[in-house]
Amino acid sequence: MCEQTGDIALTWDEIRKQYDGQWVLIAYDELDEQLNVVSGKVVANSPNKEEIYKQLLNTKGMNIAIEYAGEPIQDLSVMFALWPPIR
Repeated sequence: MCEQTGDIALTWDEIRKQYDGQWVLIAYDELDEQLNVVSGKVVANSPNKEEIYKQLLNTKGMNIAIEYAGEPIQDLSVMFALWPPIR
């Protein structure tokens, strides 16, 4: 189950503590030079990342990041795609 959350901006450390062990969809306010979230508002959270992907449909026009707020997951692979593809 995916939870909708409030409009309070939090730092990344606050997000990690509050949503430990969950996937979070963040409307970020600030990124650092390595493009890591510094602060933002948690739009949705869930232990199931597929639920977070479904919530992307509700984020049009927002600067969004998907993060795991917990210890790094072993053997996790991430792939990014540009859509539509550049020809």
